[in-house]
Amino acid sequence: MKTHLSAGIAGALLLFGSGAAIASPDSALLGKWRTQQRNGVVEIHRCGKALCGRVLDGDPLRANPDQRDIRNSDTALRGRKVMGLRILSGFTGGPTEWKGGPLYDPNTGDGATSGSLTLENPSTLKVKGCIAVFLCRTQTWTRAPR
Repeated sequence: MKTHLSAGIAGALLLFGSGAAIASPDSALLGKWRTQQRNGVVEIHRCGKALCGRVLDGDPLRANPDQRDIRNSDTALRGRKVMGLRILSGFTGGPTEWKGGPLYDPNTGDGATSGSLTLENPSTLKVKGCIAVFLCRTQTWTRAPR
């Protein structure tokens, strides 16, 4: 009986894999990414079943950690802190391309309703935000040192 039980557990692990051994397609994006401008750092993390990103660092934040979202077109949001601000939301897909949105750039106050995150290689991420089908902007982010 004990041998059959052990063989059954081993078979189940081989068939379904163990949670620790199987990496989610999203895990390639998780972590800190250096943005193209102002030495910014964004952390991509899980938020529910999707991926999101929040501001962790940048030259303006080192100069003023209490920096506010003053360029936001919505005057009611201009008082929120940039540190920790969610700038990417709702991205799903993988293993090399995720789609979602909205996206937001606190440096310019520009927002995009949709976009994509494309993993070029383990250290390079293309971040594309679009306000319409053909009106898009793309930045290249690089993996930040751990």
